[in-house]
Amino acid sequence: MTKTVLVVGLGLIGGSVALALQKAPDVQVIGYDVDEGTIKIATQLNMIEYGVRTLQQGAEQADVIIFATPVSITVKHLHELPHWSLKPHVIVTDTGSTKQAVMAAGATLREHGITVVGGHPMAGSHKSGVTAAKPHLFENAYYVLTALDARDRWAVEELKRLLRYTHSKIVEISADEHDHMTAVVSHFPHIISASLVHQLQQEDAQYPMAKLLAAGGFRDVTRIASSNPSLWRDITLQNRDKILEQLTKWQLEMERVKTILQQGSAGEIEAYFGDAKQLRDKLPFSGGALFSTFDLQVDIPDYPGVISVITGLLADENISITNLRIVEAREDVYGILVISFQSEEDRLRAQTCIETRAKFETHIA
Repeated sequence: MTKTVLVVGLGLIGGSVALALQKAPDVQVIGYDVDEGTIKIATQLNMIEYGVRTLQQGAEQADVIIFATPVSITVKHLHELPHWSLKPHVIVTDTGSTKQAVMAAGATLREHGITVVGGHPMAGSHKSGVTAAKPHLFENAYYVLTALDARDRWAVEELKRLLRYTHSKIVEISADEHDHMTAVVSHFPHIISASLVHQLQQEDAQYPMAKLLAAGGFRDVTRIASSNPSLWRDITLQNRDKILEQLTKWQLEMERVKTILQQGSAGEIEAYFGDAKQLRDKLPFSGGALFSTFDLQVDIPDYPGVISVITGLLADENISITNLRIVEAREDVYGILVISFQSEEDRLRAQTCIETRAKFETHIA
């Protein structure tokens, strides 16, 4: 029997989920978006079978409802569901980056016979919108599911069967664990990244050249500060307590660093950086909560046509590039071309190609 899946919000994440589910047998994917133009494009791209004119219309047809909207909007819509004529065993899930607010709303929906299982595919892109969606976006990325309790086991298993077509690594954790861990590795780093940019701005009046030097390593470190401000306003408000916990721990860590700098020996200072390097080098390349660009840094000589040489070699190997940029200044390396790829496999293939055929040195950041 064919199941109908409604995807609400057909941007990068919702569109990619819809495309991935096109591979699922006996599944019909329909879509809703506040932008009618987005629905039209999604239909033309065969992302959905058809679009619905209202959320209620789509929800009442669906066996599974996937909200790919900001968490605040998702929660608003969740409270509307009991007023509609939904199917008896409908499963509702989402793709938001915080889970406690969604699951709190889910607890109230249980009283109305509606089952909510939180979801969070931990993948993204530097692009956004319906045309940026890719069926392989979640491949090998973690996809978190959060259930209220064991009574929803059947719904979790049903979602696992459906979401396996995303080729993601599906894991189950509680909403509290999810929000704590994403605060550590995603939400809190955004705060720090933004604060570093603010600190640079404060130095601008006296040291205006600092911005020019920031085109190198500083720009890499603060990349995530360029994320959507409205999105991160909502995330910060929704996970405020967990982020404040991390800020308190960060302040203690900074006091420890200050003590090391004031009183520590050269060996202690080197050990601090050495320990951090050792831990950082053991981190996985992909699958985490932060969007990975799969960047490859290439040391290139300064002569006309060198970039076209590199892109030509990659084209010969049928390796797709998602972005190119030149680092004008860097403290430790000169002449850096930063190439972004869709996957770790493409990055490693490109590294081998450039090192063997162009004889240029490369670095994985």
